[in-house]
Amino acid sequence: MAGGQERILKERIRSVSATKKITRAMELIAASRIVKAQARVTAAVPYSEQITEVVKDLAAGGASSDSPMLAGRDEIRHTCYVVITADRGLCGGYNSGTQRAAEGEIKADVLAGRDYTVIPIGRKADGYFRFRGYNLGKPFNGFSDQPSYEDARKIGEHVVELFVSGQVDKVELVYTRFVSAGSQEVVLRPLVPLRADTVEGGDGKPAGAEGPGGDYEFEPDPETILDTLLPRYVEARVYAALLNAAASEHAFRQRAMKSATDNAEDLIESLSRIMNRARQDSITTEIMEIVGGAEALDADDEDSPYLDLGDEIYEQIQQADSGATL
Repeated sequence: MAGGQERILKERIRSVSATKKITRAMELIAASRIVKAQARVTAAVPYSEQITEVVKDLAAGGASSDSPMLAGRDEIRHTCYVVITADRGLCGGYNSGTQRAAEGEIKADVLAGRDYTVIPIGRKADGYFRFRGYNLGKPFNGFSDQPSYEDARKIGEHVVELFVSGQVDKVELVYTRFVSAGSQEVVLRPLVPLRADTVEGGDGKPAGAEGPGGDYEFEPDPETILDTLLPRYVEARVYAALLNAAASEHAFRQRAMKSATDNAEDLIESLSRIMNRARQDSITTEIMEIVGGAEALDADDEDSPYLDLGDEIYEQIQQADSGATL
C-alpha cells in the first residue's frame, strides 16, 4: 500500500478515536445528570399536588367559576403553543419529536381557520420555527438543561397575560414527559384556561354545606385567594413541564452519545482491518518482487549467491502466508 494511503487511514483512525473520546465523555455526563434531573422531577411533585388540592378546596369553598383563568372562551379563534425544546443539539430525536407534534397542531388550526402563536422555549425551537416563518411570540432560552422556578414564573406570567388580555383564547403546553430513563413521550397538555375537572372534588366546603367536607374558613374570601393562587398554579405546571423536559433531554442525549460511541468503535475496527490487510498485501508484493529479482539473476548465473537468498525468502513468504491472519 502506498505510504500516502496509509497516512490517510491512520489520520482518519486518529480523528475517529478523538471523536469517540468526546462522545463517551458526553454520554457519561448525560447519564450522571439524568439522576439529578429525575430527583428534581420527583421533588416537585408534592408541591404540584398540594397546590392542586388547595385550588380545589377554594373552588369548593365558594370561589366563583367566573375567574378569568377558569372561564373559557365560547369560541377558540387563537391558540398559543408553548413548545419546550433544548438549547443544544446532539440529543437524538428529542427536539424534532416536540417540534413535529407542535407543527401537527398548528396545521390543524390553520386548516380550521384559527390563528396561532408559538412561544418557543429553547434555542432549537426558536431557530426551527423562526426559519420556517411561523408566528412567534416571546422566546425563552438559556436554561433548558437546568431550569429554575424563576424561569417558570416568567413564562407563566407571560402566557397568563396573553390569555387575560384576550390576545389568545387558549394556551397549550407541548413538551416531552419523562417516564423513566428509557422511556419518554411527547405530550400536549392544556394550560390556560384551567379545565373544569381541575377545580372539582375539593373538600373545603364551608360548615353547613351539603355533602362531606372540611370546616374551612378563608381569609380573605375564597374568590380573592383563588384569583391570586391560579397564576401560581400555572407557574407550577410550567415548572413541572420544564423539569420533565430537562430530564428527557439528558436521557435522549445519553442514548444518542452511546450510539455514537458504539459506531465510532465499529468504524475504528473496520479501518484498522483495512489498513492491516493493505499493509500485509504491500509487504507480500515487495517480497515477491525481491524473489522475482533473485530468480532473474539466477537465470543469468546458476552459481549466483542470490539463488540461496531467493529460496530463503520464498520459504519465509510461505511461512508468513500460512500463519497470517487477515
